[in-house]
Amino acid sequence: MTPIENADFGVLAAFAAMAVATYAMRAGGFWMMQHVPPSARLRKMLNALPGSVIVAAVLPIVVRDGVTAVLAIGAAVAAMLLTRRDIIAVVAGMAIAIAARAAGW
Repeated sequence: MTPIENADFGVLAAFAAMAVATYAMRAGGFWMMQHVPPSARLRKMLNALPGSVIVAAVLPIVVRDGVTAVLAIGAAVAAMLLTRRDIIAVVAGMAIAIAARAAGW
């Protein structure tokens, strides 16, 4: 019996409903923004949004992991500023995190 045959219909219906709701929210946002005139204030807000998302994603990691996370993120940011290569930044951050944890931080 395959996992789909074994799955409860309610679970599959819930997944389908969540997928439809997610798509509707994303598509609705794009549709709504077509009808909003882009003021200078709105442009500033939208330009600041990527940084806000990064901070919202990184801050809980820093709070949970402390010094190790700060060192790893700092190394990744420095590598990104110096090289402008994502993979080098990821490797630098991971290397510092591994070293910091091996040192007992």
